[in-house]
Amino acid sequence: MTERAFRFGVIAGQARTGAEWAATAHRAEELGYDILLLPDTLFTLSPFPALAAAAAATSSLRVGTYVLNSPNRTPAHVAWETRSLQTISDGRFELGVGGGRPNGQADTAALGGMWGTPGERLRRTADVIAAARALPVPPEVLVAASKPGMMRLAAEEADTVTFGLPPATTPTDLFRAADAFRSMTARADRVELLVGVTAFAPSIFALPEWLSRQVGGDPREMAASGAAAFLIGDADQAAEELRRRRSVGGFSYIAVNGMFMEAFAPVLQRLRAMDAVSA
Repeated sequence: MTERAFRFGVIAGQARTGAEWAATAHRAEELGYDILLLPDTLFTLSPFPALAAAAAATSSLRVGTYVLNSPNRTPAHVAWETRSLQTISDGRFELGVGGGRPNGQADTAALGGMWGTPGERLRRTADVIAAARALPVPPEVLVAASKPGMMRLAAEEADTVTFGLPPATTPTDLFRAADAFRSMTARADRVELLVGVTAFAPSIFALPEWLSRQVGGDPREMAASGAAAFLIGDADQAAEELRRRRSVGGFSYIAVNGMFMEAFAPVLQRLRAMDAVSA
């Protein structure tokens, strides 16, 4: 298994003003994050215009969808938006796509789309990727996968894969998913694996209660049971755990909840320094 250099993303989706959104993007770039990621929900900013604004406010920060729900747009629509954003960002856009987040049917219905069967959503995702790949400047493609069909599509087409696993998933579960994915493709070493960090805190008691809305349960209980979404400890401990996840599971792309962007920055800096020493 090839060990990649770490890459760091910030997941954000809300702002009260355009200036606040631009400041978030600028601060992420200033702190050393590689990419700003935006979810595709009706409770967050619309991905393509918001990412265009973020790209305009920065010079090197990449921008990406995390991830588009394929039932929400036709492949032609996604290709049009992708081509436009690739132009506006000077090629800094990365297309993240999946078959539809849990409970995403309501968003699709509100947007006039057809949710469809799992097989139909898988085909729509494949068509979206094909349309993006056919562009003059195709983007890097991230696929969110959990079921076998989407895993196979990711194994064939993705540049980056994230596993759509529950918030209570442990590192051991992550490693099993990574092993299963690698067994499906001969190109595994060419595929980047992404793991999310929902929260970083010095102790489970420091986890804010509002996280329960994001994870659908008690974040302190999840963290105490070893859920991988929560990094608990100081910056050195968090860095060592993420190095372990890269070494054992191949997870080199770390996507951090934007609410913890500042708190996580020392971890990012330690990991970058460690990579520089070992290079």
